[in-house]
Amino acid sequence: MSTETFEFQVEARQLLQLMIHSVYSNKDVFLRELVSNASDALDKLRLEKLWDDSLDADVSDLHIDIDVDTDARTLTVQDNGIGMSYDEVGRLIGTIANSGTAKFLQELQEAKDAAGAEGLIGQFGVGFYAGFMVADEVTLVTRRAGESQGTRWTSRGEGTYTLETVDDAPQGTSVTLHLKPADPENQLHDYTSPWKIREIIKRYSDFITWPIRMVVAEGSATAGKSDEASAAEGSEAEAPEAETLNSMKALWARPRGEVSDDEYHELYKHIGHDWRDPLETIRLQAEGTFEYQALLFLPAHAPHDLFARDSKRGVQLYVKRVFIMDDCEALLPPYLRFVKGVVDAADLSLNVSREILQQDRHIEMMRRRLTKKVLSTVKEMMTKDQDRYATFWREFGTVLKEGLVTDPENRDVLLSVASFASTHHDTEPTTLKQYVERMKDGQDDIYYLAGESRQSIENSPHMEAFRDRGIEVLLLTDAVDEVWADAVGEYEGKKLRSVAKGRIDLDAEDEDTSGGEREKQTEEYAGLLGWMKEQLDGDIKEVRLSSRLTVSPACVVSDAHDLTPALENMYRAMGQEVPSAKRILELNPDHRLVKGLNQAYNEREDRSALAETAELLHGLAVLAEGGQPKEPARFVKLMADRLERAL
Repeated sequence: MSTETFEFQVEARQLLQLMIHSVYSNKDVFLRELVSNASDALDKLRLEKLWDDSLDADVSDLHIDIDVDTDARTLTVQDNGIGMSYDEVGRLIGTIANSGTAKFLQELQEAKDAAGAEGLIGQFGVGFYAGFMVADEVTLVTRRAGESQGTRWTSRGEGTYTLETVDDAPQGTSVTLHLKPADPENQLHDYTSPWKIREIIKRYSDFITWPIRMVVAEGSATAGKSDEASAAEGSEAEAPEAETLNSMKALWARPRGEVSDDEYHELYKHIGHDWRDPLETIRLQAEGTFEYQALLFLPAHAPHDLFARDSKRGVQLYVKRVFIMDDCEALLPPYLRFVKGVVDAADLSLNVSREILQQDRHIEMMRRRLTKKVLSTVKEMMTKDQDRYATFWREFGTVLKEGLVTDPENRDVLLSVASFASTHHDTEPTTLKQYVERMKDGQDDIYYLAGESRQSIENSPHMEAFRDRGIEVLLLTDAVDEVWADAVGEYEGKKLRSVAKGRIDLDAEDEDTSGGEREKQTEEYAGLLGWMKEQLDGDIKEVRLSSRLTVSPACVVSDAHDLTPALENMYRAMGQEVPSAKRILELNPDHRLVKGLNQAYNEREDRSALAETAELLHGLAVLAEGGQPKEPARFVKLMADRLERAL
């Protein structure tokens, strides 16, 4: 039986030091983390045994034991769950195999308060390391179910750990903490006191579905109690029996009146790996031909991996209170992937698989009902509690808008709960219903413009005529906005129109503007427009006069049915091949530069210098909308030469 010593991964070593010295203000949570890990191990064993009946593992009495020894000052959390192999211990405990580790450590170091730090710990699932806050040394002994040999891992949290194989390890995992001396001033309690253990389990782990039992070593049974109570208990029994500390009652199965908000919140923190209370708790009970119960939570903050491709999503699935799987994606659509919770069905098979779930009609019924319940809750929040709705939309509005593209069945309710920034107010968002109510007489369309930020959109040349005429424009800054706007098309009979696409003639809505004036300008500039089209033919589809410009000399727009450059780039990033569409160059006939260019075109026979001016004008229009000229180096040279001649 050989023993090997290893060094922690650099990130793991840094994390250990932070955990030991600065992370948790409430050190009691170390036990919550260890019990949660043990519960997960029991879930995994029961599930693996269900899938593989030949697995040599005892599942007759799955439970968690907590042993305290006041003389040795140790606390042990032991489960008879799935356990780990030698290689798994080295991989899972000695390193932190997470692509976000570096970012996590930076956020952890920058966390301004202990509560924020606790939230980061929960996000990354490294609760095992919390044991080093209360212990000078941690020993882990584990044996994977079905294997004959176990593994012992030991470390003092100072940069190294040892690994050795053991022959007599029981199935499952035990974590033994060699506790530091109690230090109440630093919130370090005496964790060998049975009453303290009971308090922590009741507060954090009462809802765990497996029994949590406590065995107190001889001489420890009366710790933390009065002398009279100790004497009375000592006369009754010398060897106290193990007691079950948790109720094991499924919160979703208990009447609402019997469950406090704090209990719901603790359940959310357990399954959501979050330190904050949820924004909203949703209960649903369906009866009839297909019965199920659901307890769902809307988080108060978006998780760090909300938009990561490999992030886990979905809620926990139980069948008759028997855990089936984490992250059941089939129960909610992808755009509700932030929702956490539990769904307990009465009529599903216990050996249901993810593949079967995708085709099960009962699951589809549950998915539709749960989706509608979540959306109706958001709508109710919008009407009854604007502050909470504002928090929800700020955190999850971007992902919820994905449903406008992928879920036509619920599109109407999604549009009713969506809100957007607009030119109507500097800070307050607006709904589409409110926008339509404010539309000017004669206005038939809902106008919007997409861009990287509100500031860049408001400064866009495309906005000039709308700003001058006081026409409201929605300011859309999320990547998904142009996609859903194209997919939706209209709202209550009003067409959604981008102010950067197609022809938009606001003069037609102005009774004081003569249509003959525009015809006269078109005739006056016909020669210049045709010549510029020839000069820029490789880059543009058309050159025409603009009705959207009042200050800028030129802008580029997409044709009514073409993709914008932002959409083209997004689709290419997703691996889709899309052809590049030529843009349209619009000129402001009232701008001095454009007037001068037209005059020079009509007066000069040699137009080689004017060709450079046309190229510069096009480049400036591309820059104004946040793009870049086709050949940036050439554009800079032309601009520098022109400035030099001007001096």
